[in-house]
Amino acid sequence: MAEDLVLDSAIRDWVLIPLSLVMVLIGILRHFVTKLMRSSQPPDIKILKENQVVMRARNLRTCANLIPAKSFRSRRVYFSNEENGLLYVPKGQAQNPQAQMLTDPNMATDMMKKNLSMIIPQTLTFAWVNFFFSGFVAAKIPFPLTQRFRSMLQNGIDLSTVDVSYVSSRSWYFLNLFGLRGLFSLILGEENALDDTQRMMQMGGFGFDPTKSNVTDIMACPIPSEEKLIT
Repeated sequence: MAEDLVLDSAIRDWVLIPLSLVMVLIGILRHFVTKLMRSSQPPDIKILKENQVVMRARNLRTCANLIPAKSFRSRRVYFSNEENGLLYVPKGQAQNPQAQMLTDPNMATDMMKKNLSMIIPQTLTFAWVNFFFSGFVAAKIPFPLTQRFRSMLQNGIDLSTVDVSYVSSRSWYFLNLFGLRGLFSLILGEENALDDTQRMMQMGGFGFDPTKSNVTDIMACPIPSEEKLIT
């Protein structure tokens, strides 16, 4: 049977609150450091136009059932026509992200800066948490959880008799690391430099490849019925 623990208020004052404040402050510092390390070159007009076209195509795919079938067909041809479609790229002309990075040294430099600004603070913070706060039970979630959450919430505590709702200090670090995105968006704005998900997408894609996703998705969209009207 799982045991119930009584958490000392000193753990709240000297572990839980300092760890949360340090994670927020480090995140804000990372935001400004990342902005300072960014290159000041003007954005590529071609890439901006491609991103806008992709956004319009995704909106068409999302709202396919909200417009008449005739309107959807005409828009689909406009984007995916093999002669002059905006999203159609011949196979021999598709951009290779690796080749583009080799020809553009600024892209490789920006990628390295983003990696450094993301990896170094996380490594130092995790070492600090692991050294000073390892083994603490920092908090308790006010609702019951299943045993599947034990590995996620009790990292660093090898006791199967402790209730799953208790959170270790190391797990609290990871929860703050991945869960403060909304708070940073509220404090720093939607275009903050801490959006690791968007950053990983940019590092992995360097743009878009319409031959792999967008044209195929639009062509696969079911044509809406004739009774559907624009809302």
